[in-house]
Amino acid sequence: MYDLIIVGAGPSGIFTALELILQNKNRRILIIEKGKSVENRKCPKAKTGRCMNCQPCNITTGFSGAGAFSDGKLSLSYEVGGELPDLIGAEKAQDLINYTDGIYLNFGADTKIEGINQGDRVKEIRKRAIQANLKLVDCPIRHLGTERAQKLYYDIEQFLLSRGVEILYNTECRDILLEGAVCKGVVVDNREILGKDIVIATGRRGADWLEKICAKYDIAHKPGTVDIGVRVEVRNEVMEEVNEVLYESKLIGYPKPFKNKVRTFCQNPGGFVAQENYDNDLAVVNGHSYKDLKSPNTNLAILCSHNFTEPFNQPIAYAQKVGELTNMLGAGHILVQRYGDILDGKRTWEKELSRSNVRPSLRDAVAGDITSAMPYRAMINIINFIQAVDHVVPGFAGNETLLYSPELKFYSNKIKMNERLETNVEHLFCLGDSSGWTRGLMMASVMGVHLARNLIERDR
Repeated sequence: MYDLIIVGAGPSGIFTALELILQNKNRRILIIEKGKSVENRKCPKAKTGRCMNCQPCNITTGFSGAGAFSDGKLSLSYEVGGELPDLIGAEKAQDLINYTDGIYLNFGADTKIEGINQGDRVKEIRKRAIQANLKLVDCPIRHLGTERAQKLYYDIEQFLLSRGVEILYNTECRDILLEGAVCKGVVVDNREILGKDIVIATGRRGADWLEKICAKYDIAHKPGTVDIGVRVEVRNEVMEEVNEVLYESKLIGYPKPFKNKVRTFCQNPGGFVAQENYDNDLAVVNGHSYKDLKSPNTNLAILCSHNFTEPFNQPIAYAQKVGELTNMLGAGHILVQRYGDILDGKRTWEKELSRSNVRPSLRDAVAGDITSAMPYRAMINIINFIQAVDHVVPGFAGNETLLYSPELKFYSNKIKMNERLETNVEHLFCLGDSSGWTRGLMMASVMGVHLARNLIERDR
């Protein structure tokens, strides 16, 4: 019998356990993680040169979750990272960010903050954004770096273990245990484990599983947003000003004719485009950014938000189908196409990439035609958004700009809860990106801290 069972060792689950320990609250805590410990998470592509389709993927699954193995950026403003501030209040969210950032610093995060103290230069970039009908969110960023994030989370992992937290690696949670409207535990490998409080923090990787659990047990939720888009790669020279002033330029627009929300996300100066794999052999694209290892390119995601209405209630499945079709065209690989070829209505050929100024940092990406799989609405939104960004970053809409597909973000199962993060099932809590309320490392970590404090307050 555990006091707390946490399903998923991503940032929200980790920081729930960590805050309880830091507040000297003695609880018997179990973390169940489908993947490996952080020190055993190795991507074989570094040696083989190609994705080996590991199941589960070592980049997306394991202690510290997917975010820490991508670029390791901490957004330090409540305006970035999802809708948790709408639930708990903006002021509280910012206070929790400041507190949680202190924990990251104590475990070795870089003290340098990117994107601050560039007053007049930021104003000029914002002016160009306004002229292009875009909103610039100049969020301070603490960049851990992919390789240094792994060391930081290893130290957190060892701290938790040293304080008595039990972690089951390579273990999949199959189900939860309910008695009426009360959660009593979980089912793991056909055995039951009981706990007083159960936290599901499975991340974007586990969003589909959580959606099925919600439907099975009538856990109050609603279909939320799913993001479909591309990862764009350009030369560092094109992004030089924005990289230097802001490090990550968060731009938001509502391009005509559809006026869907389109935004930039996860910008990686000198970074590398990477492939990640989901359990159903779905290959998606992401970006990595190291502290020391640099490429001649900058990559970032352009994401189009889709909010579906009744009677449709399967946004995750919809996005997966888009990804599957793209994978089919690329024979299981990520597709890449030049922006100019899209405008010319032609596919991209490998020989054309070899002559371009922008060489793909994802070397096993397949040159082709992403427009054959991308929905018309999303593709038009992306094209028009790129043209708007070109006013802010001249050269961004160059003919040789590379677009990789599919870039998909599964946050769509939004769990209904109150500001104390209580669901309609007693003693069951849902955290992080799989809950639909957060997007990214910092806000997921904050949600874990907030839950830990609520549990402490409840049990006084």
